[in-house]
Amino acid sequence: MPDSQAVNNAVAQLYNTYPFPPDPLTDDTPPGYNWRWNWVTAYNFCVGQKPPRNDIRILDAGCGTGSGTDYLIHLNPEAEIVAVDISKKALEVAQERCRRSGVIANHSQPISFYQMKLEDAATLPGEFDLINCVGVLHHLPEPEKGIQALAKKLAPGGLLHIFVYAELGRWEISLMQKAISLLQGDKRGDYVDGVKVGRDIFANLPEHNRILKQEKERWSLENHRDEAFADMYVHPQEIDYNVNTLFELIEASGLEFVGFSNPKYWDLERLVGQSNDLMARAKDLSDREYYRLIELLDPSLTHYEFFLTKPHLTKVDWSDDNLLLSAIPERHSCMEGYPNLSFLNYDYQMVSITETELAFLKACDRNAEKKSTVAELLKEHNLELAEVRSLQSRQLIILGND
Repeated sequence: MPDSQAVNNAVAQLYNTYPFPPDPLTDDTPPGYNWRWNWVTAYNFCVGQKPPRNDIRILDAGCGTGSGTDYLIHLNPEAEIVAVDISKKALEVAQERCRRSGVIANHSQPISFYQMKLEDAATLPGEFDLINCVGVLHHLPEPEKGIQALAKKLAPGGLLHIFVYAELGRWEISLMQKAISLLQGDKRGDYVDGVKVGRDIFANLPEHNRILKQEKERWSLENHRDEAFADMYVHPQEIDYNVNTLFELIEASGLEFVGFSNPKYWDLERLVGQSNDLMARAKDLSDREYYRLIELLDPSLTHYEFFLTKPHLTKVDWSDDNLLLSAIPERHSCMEGYPNLSFLNYDYQMVSITETELAFLKACDRNAEKKSTVAELLKEHNLELAEVRSLQSRQLIILGND
């Protein structure tokens, strides 16, 4: 059993030395979007419709230097935001980032920052409708205690978004971590020395070396910053997961698994879809076996990202025509390049739409105030109900029933 206090102290010291992430501070609001940090779009992804209210409470659990907090404040104007982190230095950067970007000054609801261990999150007052916990649990001495503390703070029907490391895609990283640790010897815990040792190793490895090739191909662009290099290769505490151990962690939380927030990776058809026999065999697998098969066939995955909920969260089925016709559609807010016929969607993937679909989306732009139903809009636009379903399934529109 690890000495929890010693591990937490070591992690805090790392991030006091190298505050992470090292994103530069700016006087502008955060660029672009991340739909997972937008309550409306995250709820829509999980449930299939807009949430009943936007005046919610959000917890950024392990906010680091506040890159995610900046977005959470910016993308959720009606929400109260609470951000916590174990590192005093990282928390100072987070507060300065959000002050400089202007998101705090433009936010009408309370924003609070606290220095604390994630395991102590249960001491925070009240419950939260959305909890963002990205890149944190795998650095705890006992991740089960961390996720259980967050579960206590999640409101019924709320969403907990988690990001933890996957072992298969981080195999070379793990080897490099162990190599640096061996060469540091009694200097382990000196993170500046660890970065120096790691950079010396990479500078001297032969070109064909697998660890060096992986660094150059996947990580070198971000690892030119010592903060990122230290976070990846010199971290004092890291637990990497596979599908089986991941779901053991989820079960320890007592929460329900809603789904992965990168669903395209978890599509077996992209790997063996040309074989009807293999796809038929896969239908006999449990969900967990199905996920395990995919990560075994494509071991490039470096992390899991997924939503959990505290029962009960009811998903909406829009297959009933009358239900769909009575729904009130609004355009999905996460688009870049709209209102062109081709633009980047919520996942920053290029999509193309027809002129008729574009006209419908423009009508949905006005619908936040007008509140026209799908049936009413179809009278004005030459669109079929199946095309509305297509827009909804592609997350180009969000449906409500208010």
